[in-house]
Formats: sequence, C-alpha cells, structure tokens
Amino acid sequence: MNLRPTRTRAVLTTVGLLLAVGAPTAYATLGDAGASTPAASWAPPRGQPYVETRLLFGTARPDGGPAVTDKQFMAFVDKEVTPDFPDGLTVQSGRGQWRDATGTIEKERSYELILLYPVGVAETGDRKIEEIRRAYEKTFGQESVGRVDDRVAADF
Repeated sequence: MNLRPTRTRAVLTTVGLLLAVGAPTAYATLGDAGASTPAASWAPPRGQPYVETRLLFGTARPDGGPAVTDKQFMAFVDKEVTPDFPDGLTVQSGRGQWRDATGTIEKERSYELILLYPVGVAETGDRKIEEIRRAYEKTFGQESVGRVDDRVAADF
C-alpha cells in the first residue's frame, strides 16, 4: 500500500488550514494600519481644493491631412485656452495611441494640457473646457479630445 498520496494530501490540507487561519489576521493588520493612518500622512496638509483637468489632444488628422504643428497648437492655446484660464496652465508634448471610430489603433504625436482651477468655479470651468474640446475637434477635424478630471489640493 502506498501512503505517499495520503501523506501529501494531509500536508496540503494542513497548509491550507494554516493559510485560512492566518490570512484574515494578516489582512486585518494591513487594514488597521491604513485605517489609522491616511495615505498622505507623511506630509502635512497643504493647499486649497482644486480640480485638475488634463486634456489629451491628438495631432494626426483623420482625413489624412497634415498633422497639427507646434505653432498651430500653441496658437490654439493662446486663442482658445488662455483667455478662459489666464492664471496658468501646462502643456506637455508626448506620443499617444487610441482606437478610432473604425477600430483602427492610431499612434500619433500628442499634447497634454493641464489646468488647475478652484473647486468653487468648477461648474464654469467645466463649461469652458467643453468649449475648448469642441473648438479643437472642429478646428483640426478630430474625432475627440480626451479629458481626465481629478480633485486635488494645490498651493501656489
């Protein structure tokens, strides 16, 4: 008679029971640390409540026309963005990709525009940002302009 499968089963059962008993304790310990200590406890609270909006602008034209140039993009920012957000903004160049309406993965040079504005003017800011998105789509024949919003604390 071969006892090896029975012995293996017994070892695996014992290991399983030990894990089942120990796991809740390990997770409870992790939960206690997180509950008593906020994620950003390493730094003192600073700043005021702001909304951070990042807009993602592609430069390739779906109709095959010439890509949006740096000069054209900065002229767009000067005309369409700066008047509504005169307190400041950040523009970063990048490379991006996305799936267009036909299912094709498009890879293109892109821009990320970062705006910070007080939570108190978020409703007005939202309307202005939607106008900026539509203006870019219309001006440069784009399918869309990506948008990411987050609540942050900012201090200047």
